[in-house]
Amino acid sequence: MTFTDKEIAYLTGQPFGRLATVGPHGDPHVVPVGLHYNAELGTIDVGGINLGRSRKYRDVRRHPLVAIVVDDIDPDDPAAPRGLEIRGSAEALTEGGRAAFNDRVAEEMIRITPVRIVSWGIEENWQAGPRARDVSPQLPRVQEEAR
Repeated sequence: MTFTDKEIAYLTGQPFGRLATVGPHGDPHVVPVGLHYNAELGTIDVGGINLGRSRKYRDVRRHPLVAIVVDDIDPDDPAAPRGLEIRGSAEALTEGGRAAFNDRVAEEMIRITPVRIVSWGIEENWQAGPRARDVSPQLPRVQEEAR
């Protein structure tokens, strides 16, 4: 299993995260996104209005390495941050967005396959510090574009 039971419970209650992609010149691009935990595949699906025309979608098509952060403050302890950083490989899919989210979003979606997960405040008190683990052997290599 990619995620722990507590991480899955947390992810299913969080509709938003911040997705980081790599731009065409190697520049970082971070944007808020809608997300959905795909229990069947153990992936994170990202959807949105006009997603197929967005920079993040184009970035993923060029460079599949991404990170997404899903975090908040524990409602029972306002001083307690909690969250997940998920690093992985992303696919820019041309279909499935409406089925995963709703009819108001684009049919395109981004599917993130986790490779490394960093969590804090999910499994234990946030003061214990972050917990990191690899969940897949390696990230895919990125092909250099011909110059």
